[in-house]
Formats: sequence, C-alpha cells, structure tokens
Amino acid sequence: MATFTDVAALIPTLCGHQIDDAEVAQASMMLMADADVVKVLAETAALTKQVEQIQLLAAGVVAVRSRRDRGHSGLSQSRGHRSAASFVQNATGSTKAEANRKVRVGEALLDDESARPKVESPQDGNAGDTSFGPWYQPLRDALRHGGLSAAQFDAIRRGLGDPPEIEADEVAADGADAVMDADERAAAREEAHAAWAQAALHLVSEAAERTVEELWQAGRTIRDLLDPEGAEARFLDRFEKRSFRTYRGADGQKRASWIFDDEGDLFIETLQAAALRPRRGGPRFVDADEKEQAASLADDPRTNDQLAYDLMMDVLRAGMLADTEAVFGTRQAGVRLVQVVDAEGNRAPVAHSEDHLVSLPGSVADQRICESGFVPVTVDSHGNPLNVGREQRLFTPKQRIALAIRDGGCRWRGCDRPASYCEAHHIDEWDRDQGRTDIDRGILLCRYHHMTLHHGEWNITRRGKDDFKLHHGLGESSGPAETFEMRPRTVLTYAWGGIDLPAKRFRPAT
Repeated sequence: MATFTDVAALIPTLCGHQIDDAEVAQASMMLMADADVVKVLAETAALTKQVEQIQLLAAGVVAVRSRRDRGHSGLSQSRGHRSAASFVQNATGSTKAEANRKVRVGEALLDDESARPKVESPQDGNAGDTSFGPWYQPLRDALRHGGLSAAQFDAIRRGLGDPPEIEADEVAADGADAVMDADERAAAREEAHAAWAQAALHLVSEAAERTVEELWQAGRTIRDLLDPEGAEARFLDRFEKRSFRTYRGADGQKRASWIFDDEGDLFIETLQAAALRPRRGGPRFVDADEKEQAASLADDPRTNDQLAYDLMMDVLRAGMLADTEAVFGTRQAGVRLVQVVDAEGNRAPVAHSEDHLVSLPGSVADQRICESGFVPVTVDSHGNPLNVGREQRLFTPKQRIALAIRDGGCRWRGCDRPASYCEAHHIDEWDRDQGRTDIDRGILLCRYHHMTLHHGEWNITRRGKDDFKLHHGLGESSGPAETFEMRPRTVLTYAWGGIDLPAKRFRPAT
C-alpha cells in the first residue's frame, strides 16, 4: 500500500513541503496561505475523482460477475454475500447507499456499448450530435474525463430516468388511427434517445455550478417536460403508494411510518417551514406581531425533532378546532404552485412548486386553481418580471411572489434555501446609491448569506437583465478578488424556455 508520503507527492501544492506523515501534513498546512489550502482541496478532489473511477470500474466488474444468472458461483455469492452491493459495502467500508451507487454507476460504465451507436460527447468536439444510441453516453464520457463525480453521474441519470418505450401498438404522432410501423417506431425511439442525450449534455455543463440535489431535481423536471404523459403516470403511481401506519417498537413506544405522495411531501415541508423558520434559518424581517414568537422559538430548549412532533400534534388539534392561527400566527402554511402560460394562453404541461421547485403534472395546478385561484405575474422568456419603481423602501408581497418565481430560492452559489426562507436584497443600496425597489435590482438571499453579504467584503452587480454577479475582494493571503455568476436554478431555466429541448410527447413511462 502507498505511504502517506507517496500519496502527498501526487498533490502539486504539497510537493514542495516535507510530508512524512499525517501529523507533519497537518502542521505544514496550518502554516500555508489560504490560497494554497484551497489549491490542496481542489487537487485532492481531482485525485479522488481518478481513484473513484477505478473503484467504480471494479464495482461494475463485481456486479457483472455477480448477476443472478451466475447463481451461487457469482463473485459476490461465492464470498458469502447476497449481492454485489453487499460485497462492495464490506470491501470499501462504505454505507449501503454509497455501495448501491457505486454498483449502479459501475454497471453503467461497463454496459455493453457495441450493440448501439454512440452519442457524441463534448470531449469529441460535437456536443450537439445526439445520434440514436445509449443516451447516457455523455455522462459516461464526463465521468471518465473528470467532468462528473460518481454522485453527480448517479443524480443526473436517476433524475432523467430512461426514455419511454415506444410500444408496437403506439399510435402515430399525427393522431391517425393507424399504429406506427417499424420505421416510425425506430424514428420515434431515436428522437426520444436524442432528447434525453441532449438533456444529459446540458446537465453535464451545469454540474460544476450545481449541487448533487439540484442536478437530480433538474433531471426530474426535464424528464417531466419531455414526457408529460409519463409525468402524470408517475405522479399517480406515487400517489397510490401513499401510506401512514403506526406500530410499537421493542421498547413498547408507539412509532409511525409515513410515505408521502408529491403533494403531501410539499404540504408537510411548507407546514414545518411556516412554523419553524426562525429555528431553521428563516428571514429576520417579520412583522411586529411575529418578532416575539420568533425570538421565543429560537430560544426554545426543545430539539428541532421535538418541535416538529409538537407542531404535528398542534396541527391535528387545530384541525379539530378549526383554529389554525393558534398554531401558525399570521404566517399561514401553504403550497404555492407556478405554471407557465404563453402569450396565446397555452399552459405548460407541468408546473413546479415555488419552494423546492418540485415538478408536478399540470392537472394538479388546474385543481389548485379551482380551489384557491391564482396570481398572474407577467415575465419575459427568462423569468424576469416587470419593475414597479422606487415608491417604497421594502418589496411588496406581490413583488416577493415575483422574486420567488424568478429566483426559486437563495441565489448564492451552492445554497439550497427555498424562497420562503429568503429575504429580498437591494443590490443598489437604498440610501447610498438611491437604489430603486425594482424586481430587476432585487435578489433573494437566505438570512445567512444576506448577513454574509453585508458584513463581509461582498457585493452583487447586474448589467441590465443579465445574470447577477457576486464579487469578493479577498485579503492578501487568500489570493486575487473573485467573481461568481449567480445563475438561476436549473429547473427555472427550463421553465422559462431558456434551454431548447425537444418537446415531443411520448408514451407514458413509469
């Protein structure tokens, strides 16, 4: 096995230091400038990706040699394990979830490519060519060339799913009664694979700027946009799986298991957010009646889990008494959906939630409109709403809705806080710059990043309606000043039509 010194020698920034063991490395890095420490972090991440790729290939080979048709003579089975994932978990010391991911990605890397034509990848210099073939080839190539980690690969592939199957009895796209012939089915199948490959290519280009969770959510939304009939079927399938049951543990204490459908998931999340925001990093700027309640909750000795339990019990009691204000005060809980309607009045086949950007079938939005109405917001093709001028210091409730629709949550790089946890920041200071309370000069930031902006060497600029830019003037030890693009969340990029993806409707796929 390689020694610590051997491994350290593979990291360029450490090569000039005498590194004999972990304790020496720790002492040496404590004396490094901030910029060098950041370089070490980036270099070790690149090295980890290379080692990880080798491990993934090994896991893939283990999986192939442990397939069911090999019975007890399979590689894993012969070593006393039920599955390849179990063997990989034992061999690597990883969690069950990590082992399953290694097996999934490893098998995808080793999947037989000879039976199907390849999709050209960005490394081949022909990123626009999405010829019929294994649609996830761009993901393979990006992983092999260091453009994706295993977690990113798995998130994109699981989010996008597989293109729907084109069945033998599929009706022709023009609505004719005649079913597709073999050539038409082949053409439809090729179009579906091309659409998924194009989506994969785009998400690969987004990977460096997005979290793993956001890549998965973006993949799921794109899949629903490409296959709206399938989105409806998947939504109904998850709805059928909803359940709530109670049972007693070995200690005799009652426990519960709750499986949510998509709407139930959103409802519970927004319910908890409405009640627990002060404890979970919600906005500071609440009305006077709420400030005392927020301070009391922040100082409450109960854990968040205990607070969540008591909240659910209060909600059940409030439901019996029909007095929700006793639980939530003036900040009532609720799920707000966003659905795009074009200039001709045509509604998009899918909608998404304002918080967390979860995609839902358009029929769900139609149902909610019937129940609670809607608020129209006029935006351009990139989700930028209209301005309202400098009439007042704070953004109005309707402007907050518009910001939530455009930003989807905190725009700080890598932050996942939803819109309901955010505060509206003027990028032009109200007093110093005579800033206007315009939508295009405002941006959503969570409480933490809003405070970071005002108390650190940060500022945000924007030219016209281009992307916002975050600037940081670092100290001498941290290297030169940096600028980051505060890009909109990927889900919203598709919602507003900023990405050109095929929009053919395919047969429902579960």
